[in-house]
Amino acid sequence: MAAAAALRRRRRRATVRRRVAAVATLLAMLAVGGAARGDQLADLENQRQQLEQQRQDNAAQQEQLSSALEGTSADLQNVYLDIARLDGEIPIAEAELAQAEEDLAAAEREQESVNDRLAVAQSEADTLTADLAASDEEIAKTQDDIGELARSTYRGSEGLSTLAVVVDASTPEEFTERASAMSSAMRTQGQVLDDLETNAASQRNQQARLDAVNDRIAELKVEADAAVVTADAARQTAQDRRDELEDMRAERATKATELEGYKAQIESQQSEIAADDADLANQIQGIANQQAAERQRQAEEAERQRQADEAARQAQAQQQAQSGGGSSGGGSSGGSSGGSSSGSAPASTGFLTPPVAAPFYVTSPFGMRIYPITGGRYMHNGTDIRSACGNPQYASGGGTVVGVRNAAGNGTHGNQVLIDHGVVDGASWVTVYNHLSRFAVSVGQQVSQGQVIGYTGMTGAVTGCHVHIEVWKNGTPINPESLSGWNRSN
Repeated sequence: MAAAAALRRRRRRATVRRRVAAVATLLAMLAVGGAARGDQLADLENQRQQLEQQRQDNAAQQEQLSSALEGTSADLQNVYLDIARLDGEIPIAEAELAQAEEDLAAAEREQESVNDRLAVAQSEADTLTADLAASDEEIAKTQDDIGELARSTYRGSEGLSTLAVVVDASTPEEFTERASAMSSAMRTQGQVLDDLETNAASQRNQQARLDAVNDRIAELKVEADAAVVTADAARQTAQDRRDELEDMRAERATKATELEGYKAQIESQQSEIAADDADLANQIQGIANQQAAERQRQAEEAERQRQADEAARQAQAQQQAQSGGGSSGGGSSGGSSGGSSSGSAPASTGFLTPPVAAPFYVTSPFGMRIYPITGGRYMHNGTDIRSACGNPQYASGGGTVVGVRNAAGNGTHGNQVLIDHGVVDGASWVTVYNHLSRFAVSVGQQVSQGQVIGYTGMTGAVTGCHVHIEVWKNGTPINPESLSGWNRSN
């Protein structure tokens, strides 16, 4: 099953690359058409931008869902995330199929139009060819007639010249008749010659038209070949979109069936999350209690010291009074010269800083979450921040490492570091870092603000690498983003 899913994912990634290439190819083809297709180019660009934005929105939703599913089994998370991914991809695939079918219809219309124009041009070429053949025959016949007329006119049937035919007339009537016949023959010869020139000019025009039509036919054949290629590519693209959409729908149905089988695990996993959070809260509350007890001990010790100092001062004053006042110099030192060095440190801007550079991208904020599978609500005690696997994470403030827990046996939290920052402005502060890939500190180690304490990972019940940071004040989690300097980018 996993192998089949991986194969489908690889096929989809390859499909995305093919889609990009297809869009680029189509844009290039349309560009050849010039300004007349500018609106179509703009429409395609708008569609491309909308699909790309939808893919980005889907990716962000996947990231948020991944955080919301934190604490469930990896298999359950993967099934649910696959369903969510498919629910986002199927509408895109449907839109791309509709676009592919529209492109196919347009390509087939263009192919039909080119074929129609080619047929008209071929018919015109056939007609012109036939007309030229007929013109050749007419010109040849006319040339034969002219030759025969010339022979009859200049040589006559007995080889006499034109002048002899007229002079040899025996009577005036015969002279007139012969002269009229000769004049008529000359006019006929001139008309035949004019017709021959007219036919030759017409033939030249027909040949020029035929040459132009043949050039157009050659161009149309190139267009027709290109239209066939475009239509075949559009047909294949449409079929690919149909196949992909069918695969997505089938995979979605399979995942939905798998999810039903996992739902029985959800309640127990949510109970495990609650138990893990309660255990962590108890540990941090224990730290706060220890700090409160230490503050109480220090306060009591300071009070005892103050009372002892006061008693010593009074005893010294009484002794001086009994001895007649003693020396008049000096006077009281004013009590202790300084308070306990372990008292509360003053708060300042940037007392606690983000474990990664700000501004950071929050994938899941602090607060109540709605569990996407059941719709139930639960508390998310930390803030999830986008971070690549292996990126360093830094101590939010100086303090003592009081916990370094391995993922094994640490429930849903994975590899975890706890830092006690002591008491600031009368409040106990602890920060918690979950899901680390590895540690850079050990229990009892003193760390300074900005020191590397570990590296981003995906240990525990999570599906992807990210930062999970919790800030606890007096044993209660607070929103890290409420602190000064914790600025998100989204």
